[in-house]
Amino acid sequence: MVRTGTSRLAVTLAAAAVALTALTAAAPAADAGVTGADHPARLASVSGSARIFYAFRPNDEIRFTVDAQAAPYTRGFPGTQIKDGLPTDARGTVHFSHRVVGSSEVHTADAAVDCLVTGDRVATVTAVITKSDVMPVGQRVGLSIYHGPGHGNDRLGFSWGVGNLDVDADGKPVQPVVGTCMAPAPFAPVVDGGFAVHPADLEVR
Repeated sequence: MVRTGTSRLAVTLAAAAVALTALTAAAPAADAGVTGADHPARLASVSGSARIFYAFRPNDEIRFTVDAQAAPYTRGFPGTQIKDGLPTDARGTVHFSHRVVGSSEVHTADAAVDCLVTGDRVATVTAVITKSDVMPVGQRVGLSIYHGPGHGNDRLGFSWGVGNLDVDADGKPVQPVVGTCMAPAPFAPVVDGGFAVHPADLEVR
């Protein structure tokens, strides 16, 4: 069950508007996001494909493929204070597969990236399900990725793998909506493959 409502949407949009207003107020006179007239700054990205070890299904084969690129201010909300979008707007794809040990079951999902934020070796990505046999189309999911030093030290976290939990007015547990760029810490080690995180500061306009 997913709890939604006008009040929650209003609070979310208001908070985003406040954040964007603060960013705008701090913007320098020159165009942000460029290092020179002919040299645009590199945008953030994360890419790669890997199998992870998930402690609650230790023998299953669980794989993620991520290809996400920042696309600042491209997902606007017309008629609001964030009509031009947010600095964390992004595009790309996520693919997930889960092969259940000892059976022929293989579950998959494809999703369209809508948010990306990076910091050093870490990225959080959210994406909206476009096709799946286990998740509702339109549901947003969150991933976190840690690009570890050397080889074999990457990690990944996914929103449905740990307790994404809220409580309704009656005190009953419900599954809340995953907000843009929201994901748990990268709790699962990569055991095959890997990811590359290319960080960049958020673009200020």
